[in-house]
Parts: sequence; C-alpha cells; structure tokens
Amino acid sequence: MQTPKPVTVPIPVRFSDLDAMNHVNNAVFFTYFEEGRKFLFHDLEDFQDFSFILGSIDCRYIRPVTLESRLQLEIGVDKIGTKSFDLLYRLADASDPSIVFATGRSTQVWYDYEKNLSVEIGEAERKKLEKYPPPVI
Repeated sequence: MQTPKPVTVPIPVRFSDLDAMNHVNNAVFFTYFEEGRKFLFHDLEDFQDFSFILGSIDCRYIRPVTLESRLQLEIGVDKIGTKSFDLLYRLADASDPSIVFATGRSTQVWYDYEKNLSVEIGEAERKKLEKYPPPVI
C-alpha cells in the first residue's frame, strides 16, 4: 500500500506576479495557495458536493520569489474539526524542495448556502479529507 502524500502542484511565476522590487508581491502568495486548493479539491471524489467558505488564511514569508524561481506547492489537510478543517501549504523550490519560500494555513468552514450558516462536516466528507496528509512545515 502506498503512503499518502500531500498534493503537489507546480506553480508558474508570471511576470505580472512581480512588484516594483522585482520579486513576487506578498498578495500573490494567496493566489498560489488558492491554486493549490483548486488542485486538491479537484482530486477529491465528488468534490462538487463540498460546501465550505474560507474562514481565515495566513502566510509566513521565508524568502523572496523571483521570476526565475521554479515553484512547487504542497498542500494537505492538517486538522478536521466539527464544522471546519485546516489546510497547510508549503511553497518550495521545485528542484530542491528543502528551499522553502513560504508556508501557510487556511481554515475552511463547512457551510449551508441556503440557510447561510455553518454546519457539521459529514462522515463521508471527513473520510475523503483524511486521505490528504499535510506537508511537513
């Protein structure tokens, strides 16, 4: 049996990601994290049944990213609560994953859009989320 691993996503650095200091602007890291979430949830079976909102997100910047950087993002589920779950992010060099540019965490809240309130995560959804271990931060 294969050991589960975080989802790994290649992240291209676009020229438009750069700021006046010629490195990736701090706000763009959240777009990279969003791209990782997209890949993780598309990898899930029946992901369209997942109904959540983003409760919070943070980023720890470790070193600058430049246009020449080749990035990979690892993402996985760190904690599953009653009504929310946390994702961890690790943005690293694609050639040498020991070089880390940033790490992050987001909390997703299970949500009923018709009733406009948070709800408990179902057992089936919980089991699906458990298949994605977090990256080592």
